[in-house]
Amino acid sequence: MSAEGRFVPSGWPGLKAVVRRELGAYFTTPLAWVFLAAFAFAAPAFAFNVGRFFDTNRADLAPLFAYLPWLLMILMPALAMRAWAEERELGTIETLLSLPMPLWAASLGKFLAAWSVAGLALAATFPMWIAVNWLGAPDNAAIAVGYLGALLLAGAHLAIGQALSAVTPNQVVAFVMGVLVAFLLTMAGLPFVTGALSSSVPAWMVEAVAHMSALDRYAAFENGVARLPDLVYFLSLIAGGVTAAGLIAGSTREGGR
Repeated sequence: MSAEGRFVPSGWPGLKAVVRRELGAYFTTPLAWVFLAAFAFAAPAFAFNVGRFFDTNRADLAPLFAYLPWLLMILMPALAMRAWAEERELGTIETLLSLPMPLWAASLGKFLAAWSVAGLALAATFPMWIAVNWLGAPDNAAIAVGYLGALLLAGAHLAIGQALSAVTPNQVVAFVMGVLVAFLLTMAGLPFVTGALSSSVPAWMVEAVAHMSALDRYAAFENGVARLPDLVYFLSLIAGGVTAAGLIAGSTREGGR
């Protein structure tokens, strides 16, 4: 019960403390600033140069959203790699987990801090949204849904990356594993992958692999459609990654490292 007499869920103060701690760690070092600068440069570069933004003669952000999954596949594991690996490397994980808060608060706090940085990175592309409104009359609702999909995809990669970061004290190893898993999730539903699998595995297994594709789920948001199954898919990946990160890191309490 708070001082105002309102009910405060168990772990909420610890969650807020971890979010503040992690955001401080990001922004008091060059990490967040370098990440934001890299994203702010790379996202428009893909859209303008690779996606040929001006050659489409369309007032929308389709070139940006088309290349965001490939950018997020690399940058999100880079943002997630320090979450738990750095704690293990510095020997501070035992101190963090000995604080009077549940495991979920520590794990969710780390995720929310990193997801906030990812959200700021996506916000850095908003000038492009303003530009297309100046150039024409885009479907702003569809663009908003596209940004929602990008934020959910970023969250899924972050949650999985943080779970992998809890496995090792080496941030480079955590990054490589995160990129590999993000790559597999992205590529799973592509035709050449399912075509290659269809010749050697049962059809139900090919269909199962195709349904695992984050790129296929993201495509609906990219087209301005927010479907419930796709929302559930991304939120399940996020919940699973955050839970796994907490459980793996929590093994330290029993002597694991």
